[in-house]
Amino acid sequence: MNNILSWADLSKFKIDDIDRVNGINNSYSNLRLFGHCEKEVELIFYRDRHSWCPYCQKIWLWLEFKRIPYKVKKINMYCYGQKEKWYLNKVSSGKLPAIELNGKIITESDNIITFLENEYGTLGSSLLSKDIGEVRNLEREIFRSWCNWLCRKSFSYLDLSFRKKKFRESICKLEKILSLSKTGFIDSPIHDSEKLEPGTGDIIFIPYMERMNASLSYYKGFDLRNSYPFIDRWLTLFENFSAYRGTQGDFHTHSHDLPPQMGGCFKDVNDQQISFSNLIDVGEGLGNLEFNQDIDLGYYAKFALKRVLKHKDNIINANPYEKDLFEESLRAALTHMITSEINEVPKKAATSINYLKNRISVPRDMPVISARILRQSLNKIESTNLNTKIDKIPEKHRYDQDPARFILKKRL
Repeated sequence: MNNILSWADLSKFKIDDIDRVNGINNSYSNLRLFGHCEKEVELIFYRDRHSWCPYCQKIWLWLEFKRIPYKVKKINMYCYGQKEKWYLNKVSSGKLPAIELNGKIITESDNIITFLENEYGTLGSSLLSKDIGEVRNLEREIFRSWCNWLCRKSFSYLDLSFRKKKFRESICKLEKILSLSKTGFIDSPIHDSEKLEPGTGDIIFIPYMERMNASLSYYKGFDLRNSYPFIDRWLTLFENFSAYRGTQGDFHTHSHDLPPQMGGCFKDVNDQQISFSNLIDVGEGLGNLEFNQDIDLGYYAKFALKRVLKHKDNIINANPYEKDLFEESLRAALTHMITSEINEVPKKAATSINYLKNRISVPRDMPVISARILRQSLNKIESTNLNTKIDKIPEKHRYDQDPARFILKKRL
């Protein structure tokens, strides 16, 4: 036990903080300038606090790739907390996302993009163009077939096979479009520098494709990236951009935030589904199926440490299990993450470790790889104990992720 680092020792493993305002895209920023002066910022972007909403992600990405200066105001989703009264006074429906420019408020993601195109120009093709209209229709077709497979319980093998077949038929249409693309994107804008970036046609697709990749792995054992190589190439291209990585969720977060948003998700139990879901639940992750980039593990481990140190008091106070034992066990996990040294912790602490592992939210708390490394270390410490009481993640709501316990003292 003496080898567990103290908080003071852990704080010595420092990395420079990111520039939230002018640096790479991140979920923590309340202001993005892209080199402009703050007094020039007119646009306000209202998005969900936990970065779970796919429609918020769509607008977020559009603004980042277009490099439009904007302020961020973060609002709760009903599935994890009370909607802020000041926001309901502004947007009576409580809908997210929304933008505000010169006192005018726009809701609905397609309406927002159309409005932004009129104000700032297009990102690739216009949302109102015929080509993007066809892409939009295909995105909705794939979305419906995904929902029918994921969110409706099948009562026969024939019904299950039919739903899976309809999804495959829909997703094959996107695979064909991408196979014919010279850039690998659906709608890449043309720059003088010949730098390839995604356009509006791509940004329409990516939020739900990200969620399909996660949920079909977890609930169906379906390997999207290996089944469709051009979709895999497209996802990998997106992951090259820090603008996208700042918004990207991981498989654990999506697998467990989707049920209350979608009205439930149903498992097709098979060997691969069992394997995939276990790897996701314990925090091991699915490697390149989840994130296909070479990265500096040391940096991302220290980034995870930095985020935990920032919020450690609230993390400890919010945990409902054995707080005294949890504090020591958390330091043991962080010690392993930084030094690879394993220290045993009291058996009663395992449930509190499991609780934290289940509530790391990406990208709200940290990037995909940072969360994976932290979960793996938490799992390493937890696994030294047998007969651990399982902490179950709610499926009908996520009030366990209510941010009130954090934002009273510190903003996430």
